[in-house]
Amino acid sequence: MNDVQVAILAAGMGTRLGRPLPKPLTTLRDGRSIMQQQVENVRAVLGRDVPITAVVGFKATIVMEAVPDLLFAYNEEFDRTNTSKSLLRALTTSHRGGVLWLNGDVVFDPRLLQAVLPHLERDESFVCVDTAVVGEEEVKYTVDADGYVRELSKTVVGGLGEAVGINHVSSADKAVLVEQLRACADTDYFERGIETGIAERGLRVRPIDISEFAAVEIDFEEDLRRANLIEDWQLHVGGTAPVPGTVRHHA
Repeated sequence: MNDVQVAILAAGMGTRLGRPLPKPLTTLRDGRSIMQQQVENVRAVLGRDVPITAVVGFKATIVMEAVPDLLFAYNEEFDRTNTSKSLLRALTTSHRGGVLWLNGDVVFDPRLLQAVLPHLERDESFVCVDTAVVGEEEVKYTVDADGYVRELSKTVVGGLGEAVGINHVSSADKAVLVEQLRACADTDYFERGIETGIAERGLRVRPIDISEFAAVEIDFEEDLRRANLIEDWQLHVGGTAPVPGTVRHHA
C-alpha cells in the first residue's frame, strides 16, 4: 500500500486529564490502554507488519516498556514544544512513503481506518474530519472551490467540521510538510504546518468525513467516559454507527 507507515504522537504531558501516567497509557474499561487500542486497530486494518512509530517524551521509558514492539522517536523537548515538533520527529525518522499519524489520545472505531483505505492506497494527503459537530474550541476547517482544505485551525470562522486527530501525508507531500513543520513555532500544533503548506506551497489536502464512525480525543474525565462507550459498543453491539453521546475533542 505505497509503503504506508504509522506514527502515534505520544510525547505530551497530558496535564488536563490529571493522571500520573502518560495519557496514551490511560486504561479503558476493557483493560486496554488507549495506545493498545490504537495499535490493535491499526494492525487489524493495515496488517500485522505495518511499521508503527511512537513519538515519546514525557515518561518515555514507561511508554516504551508498555509497547516494546513498536519503533520509537524521542522528542526531548516534550515539555516546551507542541505537536508540530513531535510530528516533525515522526516524519524525519520515517522511511520512504506516506505517513498516517494519530494523536496519542484518540479512541476510535477501527472501521474508520477501513473507510480511509482507498485514500491510503492512492497515497493522498488527508485529514479526517467530523462534520456533525463544530466546537468553538476545536480545530476546524474550510475548503476551497475544489473541495480541498483551505483553512485548518482553532481560529477558523465558519468551519465545516472538526479535525479528529487522524491524518495522512502522502509520499509526494512529506518533504513540504517537514519544511513547514520546521518553520512552526515550538508552541504550534501540527495543523499550523498543514495550513501554511497549503497557503505557501500549494499542498492539496483532502478532508475525509468520518462522522458515521465514533471517535473521541481524551482530554478530560468526561471524554474518557465517552471513549468507554465506544469500547462497549464494539464489544457488545458491533455497530458501525456513532455511539450516542460521543464527541470529538482536539488536544
